[in-house]
Amino acid sequence: MAKAMRPRRGRSRLLRPCCGFGTSAASSDPVPDSDPKLSWKPEDGSISHRVQRLAKYRFLKKQSDLLLNADDLDAMWVCLRENCVIDDATGAEKMNYEDFCHIASVCTEQIGPKCRRFFSPSNFMKFEKDEQGRIAILPFYLYVMRTVSLTQARIDMSELDEDSDGFLQPQEMEAYIRGLIPNLAQLRDMPASFVQMYCRIAAQKFFFFCDPHRRGKACIKKVLLSNCLQELMELHQESEEEVTDTEQAENWFSMASAKRVCDIFILLDKDNNGTLSKQELREYADGALTEIIIERVFDEHVRRGKVGGASSREMDFDSYLDFVLALENKDTPEGLTYLFRCLDLNGRGYLTTADIHSLFRDVHQKWIEGGNYELCIEDVRDEIWDMVKPADPLRITLADLLACKQGGTVASMLIDVRGFWAHDNRENLLQEEEEPEEES
Repeated sequence: MAKAMRPRRGRSRLLRPCCGFGTSAASSDPVPDSDPKLSWKPEDGSISHRVQRLAKYRFLKKQSDLLLNADDLDAMWVCLRENCVIDDATGAEKMNYEDFCHIASVCTEQIGPKCRRFFSPSNFMKFEKDEQGRIAILPFYLYVMRTVSLTQARIDMSELDEDSDGFLQPQEMEAYIRGLIPNLAQLRDMPASFVQMYCRIAAQKFFFFCDPHRRGKACIKKVLLSNCLQELMELHQESEEEVTDTEQAENWFSMASAKRVCDIFILLDKDNNGTLSKQELREYADGALTEIIIERVFDEHVRRGKVGGASSREMDFDSYLDFVLALENKDTPEGLTYLFRCLDLNGRGYLTTADIHSLFRDVHQKWIEGGNYELCIEDVRDEIWDMVKPADPLRITLADLLACKQGGTVASMLIDVRGFWAHDNRENLLQEEEEPEEES
């Protein structure tokens, strides 16, 4: 069997190098825990402020110099492949602990001591071993690349963190994303006129998931460990060769997704004032959302205008992005938390059978208007109760929805006639998904 091809690497600044801030060479934590901080903040423009900025710059520069660069990673891969053994049964390239130590010596000689931290005994023990105690070289190399990526990302974000508090403001997150665009294969050809809008759309997802309390700042460490960063880094792949149209459409950070989200907003904004009224938002998803949910979204997630009463309240673009993110991520704690606030009609922290009846009444109306068969609201209510199995048989809490693993489905059934249709036809839809696999 032919040897495995070298894994593709993105060329972004993220994949330059690796070593933790303030950690020993043997540390295996890919996310450094400490940041250069001062217990007081000097006045902007003062000598103390300039000294602090210079110290921070030198510290980050030193950390960056300790990292493996792209050439180092290439050299390590060569060392791994030249000194491994081929598994006779699978053709996989593997190494035992003796090989591991030998490769460590070769890499240290060819690359330098900065690669030594990856070849610690504890790192070897992290990987799955075969009957002969060998590990595959590919998972190990991918681990090195991920550690390099996360550490370089930490350095890049820390450079943008003006007040060195370990958090990024929206404009700092947008600046970070803007710096990545030229190095992400699927974004290199982005029109200059769309860059600012793209960065705003992309940054909003980080804040939706990494700033749950809506404080306007995202913890750098939480960003590094989030699925959002991993999703963004998937854009390293060459779209023509490796990514399907479906994968691009499902990735929030893809050009196709960003343009779709932006185009829908422009289409909904009939009066071109840069915000959406309730009437305009009703047209979202071809009017599949219920009237009561549109009202509740504005009650819970849209700030009142500075002038006029509630009638003057309109949804700005950032609130619209949160709205879309919640609907497209209903199965996540963050998305379900957003929607639960809308479902909780009386703000009591739980749903009663009366709430379920009120919420589903609008779905039922749209269901009948669509020419579907008659159904009993009470039957649907009982089905939801059976799906959730709440701890208190008289009320459903957010914790119940999260625990039952079907919270996203329940939310869809209560806010969106299409969501209820998908649930009602789930067996047919599942069969349709399986058929192509059987044919192949």
